Amino acid sequence: MSQDYYELLGVSRTASADEIKKAFRKLAMQHHPDRNPDDKEAEKKFKDVNHAYDILKDPEKRAAYDRYGAAAFEGGMGPGGPGGFNGQGFDFGSVFGDIFDEMFGAGRGRPGGRADMRGQDLRFNLEITLEQAYSGTEATVRVPSSVACETCNGSGAEPGSKPQQCPTCHGRGRLRAQQGFFTVERTCHTCHGAGQIIDKPCRTCAGQGRVRREKTLKVNIPAGVEDGTRIRLSGEGEAGTRGGPPGDLYVFLSVRRNPLFEREGADVHCRVPISMVQATLGGHIEVPTLDGKMARINVPAGAQSGHQFRLRGKGMPIVRSTQHGDMYIEIMVETPTNLTAKQKELLKEFEKAGKTSPESEGFFSKVKEMFGG
Repeated sequence: MSQDYYELLGVSRTASADEIKKAFRKLAMQHHPDRNPDDKEAEKKFKDVNHAYDILKDPEKRAAYDRYGAAAFEGGMGPGGPGGFNGQGFDFGSVFGDIFDEMFGAGRGRPGGRADMRGQDLRFNLEITLEQAYSGTEATVRVPSSVACETCNGSGAEPGSKPQQCPTCHGRGRLRAQQGFFTVERTCHTCHGAGQIIDKPCRTCAGQGRVRREKTLKVNIPAGVEDGTRIRLSGEGEAGTRGGPPGDLYVFLSVRRNPLFEREGADVHCRVPISMVQATLGGHIEVPTLDGKMARINVPAGAQSGHQFRLRGKGMPIVRSTQHGDMYIEIMVETPTNLTAKQKELLKEFEKAGKTSPESEGFFSKVKEMFGG
């Protein structure tokens, strides 16, 4: 085959292994003999593509080709030699093994069952106060979990012995079977995907490599977290079986409802009741803030219910930022209740003394105009 291997696959000489694999997969599917029956040109193209990929996928062969060209593989390693397509006894599993690995993640040369041995992820629900969400905190959580067995160091084998390679799958954890064009892969029935078998299981963990135990962990909660925030603690989930990697722990935060403050994003709202006299005459009031201090607000004379005051930077901190939201104080003018006879008399005299409610006067004057007096 005189054509340049890189040119044949349609990739540059600096292409990555992944780019070469993708290009081969596309061309192999396009020119496969089953899709092009009785097409000699497609058969030859398929043969050339397979040979080019067989060279370029191997780092050592690729280096030799880059230095010496196709001459480095003369003497039985050409398209018609070992690994080539001669129309008889063609090994579909060899050609499409890498395609299968890419699609299903089997990965040649590594135990296929290792992923199945990973420990389970765990979830822990943690409730915090709004004050803790404001300042950030460190919480201690106790999580029922599985940890690596100390007796066998997580191997699952009795001390003094060790797991042996599975004779059925030869350590892969999975078995392949060729069915025409397709390669079917299943979990090994002997080792159940572990790739190893244990002749003498550990007496402490019964060969699992892990035991049940409660874990005590510290969780750092950053300032400004919101309700529903998820914190991931890598490797703090359940231990894997027989030395497999542990899972992760996910801590889900819920912020307890506060009796004084209501959060809206990074802003905080607070409703403060004031007396009718304070609203009428005006004055200063002090309101609480989330940092534990009191803020002083100047209420103007004649303030009405619903009037808002903005305190810049007194809201919630923004996670991973130096900025804060704002705090909004909304006043509510309270109507006096349970008045004494003297208080009622004073209010009547106050009303007779003059008109002091401009909004109500304007409203009723419009009503009179609408209905003709």
